[in-house]
Amino acid sequence: MRFTLTLPTDRVDLPDEFVTASAVMEMAAAIEAIGGDACNVTDHPFPPRAFVENGGHHSLDPLVTLGLAAAATSRLRLHTNVFIPAYRNPFVAAKAIATLDALSGGRLILGVAAGYLEGEFRACGADLQGRGAVLEEHLMAMRMAWSGDPVTAEGRGWTASDNVMRPSPGRPIPIWIGGNSTRAMRRAVRLADGWSPFPASTRAAQALRTRPLVSIDDLRDALKIMDEELEKVGRMSRPVICVTPFSHPHLRRDLDPVELVDEAHRLAGIGVDWMTVRLPGDDRKEFLDNVERFGSEVVGRLG
Repeated sequence: MRFTLTLPTDRVDLPDEFVTASAVMEMAAAIEAIGGDACNVTDHPFPPRAFVENGGHHSLDPLVTLGLAAAATSRLRLHTNVFIPAYRNPFVAAKAIATLDALSGGRLILGVAAGYLEGEFRACGADLQGRGAVLEEHLMAMRMAWSGDPVTAEGRGWTASDNVMRPSPGRPIPIWIGGNSTRAMRRAVRLADGWSPFPASTRAAQALRTRPLVSIDDLRDALKIMDEELEKVGRMSRPVICVTPFSHPHLRRDLDPVELVDEAHRLAGIGVDWMTVRLPGDDRKEFLDNVERFGSEVVGRLG
């Protein structure tokens, strides 16, 4: 099992603790030091006030933030969990992504999703109703740009006529599709290198415009559907599977290493490769202390 740990840079209520360059670099370095495989951040450029006041959150720009994490580390993978391509022109996004990947020595994992937050789509000038098609189109456009070859193509709101982007990534940037829906899973099978589902109650799934996922049994059933899709398209192996643990959803306020180790074994047994874990901490010291605990009591026991 491999682990991607969330940087708590959404805690804009405590900027001196979590939202400074030194804080991001210290936390990323600590995650690398305990044997973490990646750090991750999310993407909310301009959320509606009502969303934030009812349990949502702000976000630093994910690529800028991960650039600081890259500068403080040498091995740690840099994971967007998740980046919303629909909010941006695909080629402007492709340049920023390729720049981070180049300057980090090829350590980026590009987690993406179609998105769900209507007020943010409107503010960014994006189309909520067509978001799935836009995601697929933007992935196609970004990959064409990353090839380094001249691109002549047309899409929603853009036209490329013999345009070229350099430098090209030294290897294909891994793309993981986020979301619980069958459509997201099929997208991962057809277009991507990984799939990132997450625990969601019926109520949460409705708000996030996805499918409920409440147990390991639910995930096992979903993976059976994935295997059927793999056979249909002739793909030989599953995408990488990265899931938030059911025992430690993102809003959990404590850390139970024994429970996490047990779930890691159970998830590995059904073919999960990575776990996304958000460690608690109401200040940087508490967060860093929990990083140390995670290293010794989770990574150490599984390693």
